[in-house]
Amino acid sequence: MTRYCAFLRGVNVNGRKMLMKDVKGVAERAGLRDVVTVLATGNVVFSSDETAQAVAVQLADALREHYGEPVFLFVKDAAQVDAMVGAVPFEDDPDRHVYAFVCDAGFEDTLLARFQTVTPVVGETASVNQGCFFWQVPKGSTLDAGFSKTLGDPRMRAQLTSRNISTMRKVQAAMARAS
Repeated sequence: MTRYCAFLRGVNVNGRKMLMKDVKGVAERAGLRDVVTVLATGNVVFSSDETAQAVAVQLADALREHYGEPVFLFVKDAAQVDAMVGAVPFEDDPDRHVYAFVCDAGFEDTLLARFQTVTPVVGETASVNQGCFFWQVPKGSTLDAGFSKTLGDPRMRAQLTSRNISTMRKVQAAMARAS
């Protein structure tokens, strides 16, 4: 049995509000086991004997049926989440947010190339480390930062989601507790 986390994109966007208790129920009815949600930002931790790709399709299909529209998600196993949390290239700084981007392998380089085309705010930086794209931005500047416009690009919504590193650490802890 493998422990996974499904990182959902857009759970509270454009009038769509996906309650995590409902998402948990959908995941359980889809046959996933030991389902827990972490925060209200679309993090669903569960166990399955299936591959990550198989459970991604299984859960996406169940959510689409329940909500009547596609729900974009990325499934990572515990080792992948541990690797992302361990690869953060920035020191903890109480004045800055750090975001880890969850995407398909190889897309982190596309994100870095996009970052290099923007005019960053003071203190905004990005890096790819161990196959993961990380973005650091001063607190209070997230929505005004140069790279934030990329995040809102509708062409990118099916290709990535991001989480604050503190959220990723909570996901990591939830995966470890339930395994």
